[in-house]
Amino acid sequence: MYQGEGGMVSPAPLPWFAVRVRSNHEHTVSLHFKDRGLEDFLPSYKSESQWSDRKKIIEKALFPGYVFCRFNPNNRLPVLSVPGVVGIVGFGALLAPIEEAEMERVRAIVRSGLAVLPWPYLKEGDTVVIEKGPLEGLEGILQRVKGKLRIVVSLTLLQRSVSAEIDRAWVRPVTPRILKSPTRA
Repeated sequence: MYQGEGGMVSPAPLPWFAVRVRSNHEHTVSLHFKDRGLEDFLPSYKSESQWSDRKKIIEKALFPGYVFCRFNPNNRLPVLSVPGVVGIVGFGALLAPIEEAEMERVRAIVRSGLAVLPWPYLKEGDTVVIEKGPLEGLEGILQRVKGKLRIVVSLTLLQRSVSAEIDRAWVRPVTPRILKSPTRA
């Protein structure tokens, strides 16, 4: 619960915000948020890196430069005072919360155990719903990359997306809702 405008107490969960952080400080900021009792989310993926003598698998932030955090927008100081935090995404002094449904879709992809990659932001494409597998019920945009199908979900505020490889048999197109006209008596 948090106190909204006008002093009213809201029973809704605190909103998610995208917190902009210094380059390569995502993990440090995430640890500080946890130490301060803030709920944070730092989605990551595994990437193969070529060193001079070997290849190494490293973990990278799925949204470089951002850590997601739930907090009371009327109490920003615990977030802004964390070392490495640059600011909170918003429009001037007005913070821009991320839609709960968008955050839950990204969290579902990360929890799925499927190979996850950052993806260019997409606005257009076929919207599909997954009917089977670990992402059952998830809606996203279907894309084909190197002969493999991927589901893409986006965070509109950041204009960033993530994708996961899926099986064609798992998906069906989402049909647009047809609004019924009111019946006349």
